[in-house]
Amino acid sequence: MSAAGIPQLDDASKRELEGFLEQEQAKAKLQASIHELTNTCWNTCITGSISSKFSKSEAQCLENCVDRFLDSSLFIVKQIESQKQQL
Repeated sequence: MSAAGIPQLDDASKRELEGFLEQEQAKAKLQASIHELTNTCWNTCITGSISSKFSKSEAQCLENCVDRFLDSSLFIVKQIESQKQQL
């Protein structure tokens, strides 16, 4: 949403609203990433019937899956930041 679309607010209020919207969009992206991580790792690692405890192999798979997902996400963020600095 641009500040031009909110003519009834003063400049400070527009900036505050834009900042709030950016924060909320960042939160939504984080939640989407967490959902993707959960879905991917669950579908990959949980092979048996659902019980009160994961099997040892399922627990290890989930741990590895989360670690790789976080490593990949961190790598991508660093690459994007590096590209931004080169511009």
